[in-house]
Amino acid sequence: MSDDHARLLSTGSIEVQGRFSNSSNNTLLVTVSDGSEELMAVYKPEQGERPLWDFPLGLWRREVAAYELSFGLGLDLVPLTIVRHDAPFGVGSLQVYVDEDMEHHYFTLREQEQLQTTMIAIAGFDVVANNSDRKSGHVLFDHGRLWLIDHGLCFHEEDKLRTVVWDFAGEPLDEPFLAALRSFCAAPPEVLTELLAPRELSRTIERADELLAAGSLPFPDEDRDYPPYPWPLV
Repeated sequence: MSDDHARLLSTGSIEVQGRFSNSSNNTLLVTVSDGSEELMAVYKPEQGERPLWDFPLGLWRREVAAYELSFGLGLDLVPLTIVRHDAPFGVGSLQVYVDEDMEHHYFTLREQEQLQTTMIAIAGFDVVANNSDRKSGHVLFDHGRLWLIDHGLCFHEEDKLRTVVWDFAGEPLDEPFLAALRSFCAAPPEVLTELLAPRELSRTIERADELLAAGSLPFPDEDRDYPPYPWPLV
């Protein structure tokens, strides 16, 4: 994503176009404009979030944290996502909209040879982020590349990994990803201290360190009190 997109998301006027009807929270499609440029984006305000027993209000912070983690690991998997305080329904996350190919998702893409390295990176990213809701439909296909969305249920301090991306369990992590983990553990992005609770951030760093020490992707733990898969799967 370009610097122009970051500027536009940060300062442009926001107009709501509609609501995503399949979202459990108040997720809105908006246009962001400065008079000469216009960008479609996804706005997730704190106002309208459905209260959860295990995650506090403010899931939008985790959406932004997921972008910062992806950026910090050099993965470029999460669309540009920022905090906007002056949005129509108050503070929330604003993310560049991905014009995806609606016929594809993780289950239709997982065997494509040219995407294997990215799929392994996705699995590693979710381990570090402790993603408890990686559905197949949260992996978008856009002009030959992959994007990841919907990260409101990440970064819990307790282990809650639930994902459909288990096909690569046991696969070794390549050196660029391992190097990125080393850098992240040594100097996590400072912005994460503003988005996550101290214990959440420390556990994120610990998970990155554990993945680095293992050098490969974990296998699902079938003995947990809850399944290692989300529902629905897509």
